[in-house]
Amino acid sequence: MIVADGSVTGHVVFSVVLIGVLIAGLAFFLVVLSLQLTKIASKLEGAHGLIEQINADASVIVPGLEHANRTATTIAEATPLLYTFAERIVRGVSPNPQRPEVARPAMGSRRSRLHEAVGYTPDGR
Repeated sequence: MIVADGSVTGHVVFSVVLIGVLIAGLAFFLVVLSLQLTKIASKLEGAHGLIEQINADASVIVPGLEHANRTATTIAEATPLLYTFAERIVRGVSPNPQRPEVARPAMGSRRSRLHEAVGYTPDGR
């Protein structure tokens, strides 16, 4: 407040100084914030480039996966037949010609669990 003789009171000086400090603090905060946001933006741009590269690489892999799935399905369908052929080979080369069958495990004939899944029945049921 200005008194009659033109001097400024202590409250006015304190208020002006406080406002100046607050403005300086806000300016400092905004500078630090802008620096941090600039760093984040540059990292996001780099990540965007990586994502584009990953998408480009994945577009080449997807058709190969379809081929791998077809191959795996073919192998899974052939597994019961391979077991049957292997048992016939072992039975044919047995050193004991009087034995009518190959020695079987206690659980019975070794069979793939995929028989029913692929519709294969070795005994023609």
